[in-house]
Order: sequence, then C-alpha cells, then structure tokens
Amino acid sequence: MKLIVQIPCYNEENTLPHTFKDLPNFIEGIDEIEYLIINDGSTDNTVEVAKSLGIHHVVSFKQNKGLAAGFMAGIDACLRLGADIIVNTDADNQYSGSDIKNIVKPIIDGQYDIVIGSRPIDDTEHFSKRKKMLQHLGSWVVRKASNTDIPDAPSGFRAYSRKAAMKLNVINHYTYTLETIIQAGQDKIAMTSVPIKTNPEIRKSRLFKSIGNYIKRSSVTIIRAYMMYKPLKFFCLIGLTIFIIGLLIALRFLVFFVQGNGAGHVQSILLSVLLLILGFQTVITGLQADLIASNRKLLEDIQYRVRKLDYDSEVKNLKAEKKYETD
Repeated sequence: MKLIVQIPCYNEENTLPHTFKDLPNFIEGIDEIEYLIINDGSTDNTVEVAKSLGIHHVVSFKQNKGLAAGFMAGIDACLRLGADIIVNTDADNQYSGSDIKNIVKPIIDGQYDIVIGSRPIDDTEHFSKRKKMLQHLGSWVVRKASNTDIPDAPSGFRAYSRKAAMKLNVINHYTYTLETIIQAGQDKIAMTSVPIKTNPEIRKSRLFKSIGNYIKRSSVTIIRAYMMYKPLKFFCLIGLTIFIIGLLIALRFLVFFVQGNGAGHVQSILLSVLLLILGFQTVITGLQADLIASNRKLLEDIQYRVRKLDYDSEVKNLKAEKKYETD
C-alpha cells in the first residue's frame, strides 16, 4: 500500500523544513511513503528547499491559483503516481505530522474512505475567541448541510482513500475543505474524524485574512455546494416561504373585503399575487435544478469511471517502466 503526503505551498521556504521534519518515514500497514508539494506560484525558494529536503515530487503552477486549485492538482498527481492513500497537510506546520498514522489507520483498516483531523479548537492558544466561534459555527453549518458529524470542517489535515480521491470535485476557488465534506456527505462516502494535535503558530493564516472575508467566502461556498447537491430542498424551502407569505397577505385582503374595506387595500392583493407567482416560480426552478443535479450525478459516475481507467493505466505504465529500469 502506497501513501503520498501532499503539501500545498505558496512561499513556504521558511516553514516547509519545520513541516517536513515531523513527517513519518514508516507507518504500520503502509509499504511505501512519498512526499509531494504543490508549488502554487511561489516567488521564493520553496521548490529548491523542497528538493534539498528530499521531497519526491513537485507540481508547479506558473502563477498563484489558490488553495482549492492546488489541492486538486495534488490529488491528480498523487493518483497518477499510484497512491492508495493521500494525506493532505499544510506547509505552515499547523498540524502535527506524527498524527498522520492516526488519520490513515481507519482507511488502512478498511472502515472509512475519508478521515478528517479534528483540532482542539478551544484549546488552541493562537486562535482568537472570535475565530474559535466562527470555526464552531462553520462546522455546525457544514454538518447540517452534509448530514455528517464532522466536528472540524475547516481542517485541512485529512486522508483520502484512492477511491474517494477519484470522486472529488471542487468548484469554488477559495478552499476545498467545506465543499468536499458536503459532497462526500451527500454522496454517502464513508467519512469520520479523529482527534489531532496542533503546533504553535509560526506564521499567520493566509486563508483567514479577516472575519468579514472569512464569513462571506465560507457562506458562499456552503450555500453553493448545498444548492448543487440539494437543489430541490433549497429552492422549495425559499419558494414555499414566499408563497405562504403571499397567501397570508391574500387572506388579510379577503378579511378586509368581507368587511367591506377591500377598496382601500388593493395594493395588498397586488403584492400577494406577485409573491404567489414568485414563490411558484422558485419551486419550479427547484424542480428544474433537481433534474440538473440528477444529470450531474450521472456525469460524476461517468467521470469516476473515466478517471479510474486513466489513472490505473498510468500507474500500470509507471510500474512497467520501473520494472524495465530494474531489469
């Protein structure tokens, strides 16, 4: 069984050595461990430092594309290199590399396909009270949207089986953490979390730039992902709410009309008709979106099969080349 640890990097020449020295060289149940970095358009010596450390593989972007794009590029490379398990960790040394053995164990044992490392958020000293509150709130919203019990949704320390990695799709450009949990939850992929340790902060988070920015971008990511996987429920909830408000206004007008005061409340019936039509159209939109979502599920199944053929073929060729070089 082959494990590849991928590390997205953007100008991490100073932090990468701290992260790398904590990574494991041996894990029970794993035959081969390799390391890969995704150089997200770094302008410093990140790549040179990675090579000097002995990191096996480097995937490079010519310019910065963001965490989500880097994550997916790493997943693609790891699958092509024959990884049976892929672990993603951050280059800022936030997560303890010694915990990798704990997050891969449920996959090695065949119990789960995705394992999320759950940080001790309340006990992490460099997290402000506001950040702790937002982390808990964000995780709660993701749990509701994904129908899972993952306690630390924003955690980037996670492990994927080969099968689960092939099914990943990330649409947004901000982060992969929230969207992939919602996707996995809606697709009924076996997923769990394990407690992990965190290291002292050695640089400020680049993802959590400000409270307002984090709330806005995370909210958009969650809503968009939920709309993709539960469009009928999403639009029907909105549509029925609008429809009921319109109906209540119509009943109010009817009461005035029966009392002989209808002439003075014509604007109410106009507003009611507008809301009833808008609510009905929103529900119809939900039905259409649900048909599109059903189509997307079929396309995802086809995509998975195509990916499997592509990756398995490349791994087979890679093994053949290694055997030829050995001979």
